[in-house]
Amino acid sequence: MSMMDEFRQFAMRGNVVDLAVGVIIGGAFGRIVDSLVQDVIMPPIGKLFGGLDFANYYIPLNNQGTALALAEAKKAGAVIAYGNFLTILLNFIILAFIIFQMVRLMNRMRERIVPSEAAAAPATPEDVLLLREIRDSLRRAPEK
Repeated sequence: MSMMDEFRQFAMRGNVVDLAVGVIIGGAFGRIVDSLVQDVIMPPIGKLFGGLDFANYYIPLNNQGTALALAEAKKAGAVIAYGNFLTILLNFIILAFIIFQMVRLMNRMRERIVPSEAAAAPATPEDVLLLREIRDSLRRAPEK
């Protein structure tokens, strides 16, 4: 089997296609969460901290001063962009929480649809139980 045939076989598996769809939807969902954090959540937090864009908070390492925007300060030298880091961290926490809630909901739905193993196992019919009792008592009975 050639390498191209193996690759075609691999690429056509269902789980590879599912993974591709998940990556595409996850990327789009990540952009939605980015917008939520940067456009809805961070502006009020920035207002509490002096009305500045929170993502522009940084500690200068090359005497740039703190009055510059983050992009300009980075051009002037190294900075510790803690505001940007906190914004990205908040993005991650929100995204992780939403994904956790989605997985939790899917697990609950799966439990309702797929019965548990104990409930799924059918009870042994009574005639089979009686036949087993007869077999066991015949084994125990002394031979004549």
